[in-house]
Amino acid sequence: MAPLIWERRPEALRAPALVCAFKGWNDAADAASAAAAFVAASLDAERFARIDPDDFYDFQATRPHVKLSEGRAREIQWPDVCIFEARVPRAPRDLLILTGAEPSMRWRSFCQLVVDLSEALGVQLVVTLGALLADIPHSRPTAITGLASDDALIERLDLQGSNYEGPTGIVGVLHAACADAGIPSASLWAAVPHYIAAAPNPKAALALVRKLEGLVGVSVDGSELEAAAADYERQVNLAVQSDDDVRAFVERLERAADEERPQERPDVPTGAGDVIAREFQRFLRQRGSDAS
Repeated sequence: MAPLIWERRPEALRAPALVCAFKGWNDAADAASAAAAFVAASLDAERFARIDPDDFYDFQATRPHVKLSEGRAREIQWPDVCIFEARVPRAPRDLLILTGAEPSMRWRSFCQLVVDLSEALGVQLVVTLGALLADIPHSRPTAITGLASDDALIERLDLQGSNYEGPTGIVGVLHAACADAGIPSASLWAAVPHYIAAAPNPKAALALVRKLEGLVGVSVDGSELEAAAADYERQVNLAVQSDDDVRAFVERLERAADEERPQERPDVPTGAGDVIAREFQRFLRQRGSDAS
């Protein structure tokens, strides 16, 4: 069986852009995958293809899930990569959205599949979304760094260029594959506070969505994500204020950010992650009881 499985073939796409996000190493605090999923849901995107996992995943590292169907039969849910189409009549282009877990192996073959799909559907721009851990406070606007195959695009979007050198993930390899194939591409990265990486970060996801909108010329109703981001920041503030050591730690990061100077990462106070995680659990329980 061919690894790229077409369920149907989209027709008459208008100047499509392909947006890609992968769970895993490239996805600190789930910000990139959440941004892509939010855009797909907001635009009522429909799946039209998937990539079979057998050639690309180590199932001991990315395990399939068992799900009960009708309370009895067990179904295996494999870690597919899914590709969706979103028709956006009021925008200058349509979108394709690719989501899934970062592959475990054969990255060059995987990226060639994405390039082949892009060429088959006339994709004019590939955008990868990522999120990385950084020495930043949660109380400041989320910084978005980026790379693009066109320097003018970086300037137009007012991106902070990245000078990172070191290990890369699938988004870096895909960006390079697109460049080799002559497909214009851009890579957007949200900075996530390293001391709250364990909690999903809707604030960073929202920043990625807003920067993506400017890049592809497609707008979505972000009110739901905006509300989630406000709740997130409010709850983190409460958690920080509940512990003197954590509060002092965040204040040091805030001073460094305000002075726009790099600093060595200060030691995270012992138990800071536990404090914030505990407050988040209490917050989520409260939201659940309010909803009922």
